[in-house]
Amino acid sequence: MAKLTVRDLDVAGKEVLMRVDFNVPMKDGVITNDARIVAALPTIKYLLEKGARLVLCSHLGRPEGTGYQAEFSLKAAAECLAKHLGRPVAFVPETIGEAASAARAALKDGDVLLLDNVRFDKKEKKNDPEFAKALLGNAKIYVNDAFGSAHRAHASTEGVTHFAEKSAMGFLIEHELEYLEGKLENPVQPFVVIMGGAKVSDKIQVLSKLMEKSQTFLIGGAMANTFLAAQGYNVGNSKIEADKLDLAREILETAKSKGVKFILPADTTYAFKFEEGAETFNTAPWAEGGSIPEGGMGIDIGDKAIEEFCSIIKGAKTVLWNGPMGVFELDSFSKGTKAIAECLAESDCCSIVGGGDSVTAAKKFKVADKLSFCSTGGGASLELLEGKVLPGIGSLSEKEAAWLSPHFQPLLGFGREGLFRGDACKC
Repeated sequence: MAKLTVRDLDVAGKEVLMRVDFNVPMKDGVITNDARIVAALPTIKYLLEKGARLVLCSHLGRPEGTGYQAEFSLKAAAECLAKHLGRPVAFVPETIGEAASAARAALKDGDVLLLDNVRFDKKEKKNDPEFAKALLGNAKIYVNDAFGSAHRAHASTEGVTHFAEKSAMGFLIEHELEYLEGKLENPVQPFVVIMGGAKVSDKIQVLSKLMEKSQTFLIGGAMANTFLAAQGYNVGNSKIEADKLDLAREILETAKSKGVKFILPADTTYAFKFEEGAETFNTAPWAEGGSIPEGGMGIDIGDKAIEEFCSIIKGAKTVLWNGPMGVFELDSFSKGTKAIAECLAESDCCSIVGGGDSVTAAKKFKVADKLSFCSTGGGASLELLEGKVLPGIGSLSEKEAAWLSPHFQPLLGFGREGLFRGDACKC
């Protein structure tokens, strides 16, 4: 996609509006994980070093859109950003209005200001043009580095591009595209797709798209229960999509017709209680008459499945992982997801993790820094893998000359910031 990047911009002495993704987890007003703020640092530092007067905007959580709500304020994010930058970060408790305008007007070259939650105004999600114009303010340049929100056509992600003289992507989005588009355009074979999570229906489009490129799929999570049930296996009280059994059978038939290996778990781990510390059991192999008894719930892939999946991963050159193998949030049910994460970390393959729960799992099991790339956007990465144009990227300014991919360029310390392991990349 031939879009402008921050490298193409002259920002010295100019006000720049930048969309970031500071939608960080919080508890009692304290940020519990600042990874998304850290991920934005390379672009923020670059723009400040180039002399921009930088105005940042973001959403946080799901406010009602009826005005200021203290629990969704970005004030804590401003304080966190200031610590990472080692310099003051101005903050104003509104997005547009007199106070925001005054704070923006007071900026000097190299200063940074964070506006409060864009979703305090319902016009943000409606992509209202007047709100977008007001948000851009006097800025002529817009930078989007919020990949996790790039699939949303909101005022701060898409609307502002219609009023800016130039709009460009930041380093984070650039790097996301490098992997999710570039590395997967013609992936080094064998290319293995690991797909998990809860719903078959959420993954149907990406499964269909990836069948054009991969000959091997490893299926886990609750969606595996649906596929097993569709084949007539007794899955007890496992979570399934009962209305998607026909769809599951269609997917299996499509894979067969294409010569794609669509590998379901050889066995399943189940429990009778959905709670930490619950006793777990392993089915016999499904092909040998395995079943989950009444009252039992499939909560993870089984031991034989782990062995088979890891064996296949070890022989792969490229692996895309999207979705956990089970209820990894509970340690009692995390064995399968942990094993897959560790197997990927030990592999020499190019390991790409498609955001969401898979990244959370990689971090929980302390292997994220050993993987080639972890996406910052779950929904956005899925839509990109489906072949969709993300509104927050598609609306950016086109380059006049051919776009040169940064595959071989160091990206301003991303490795040091923890975004990806640039010094040991396996891709």
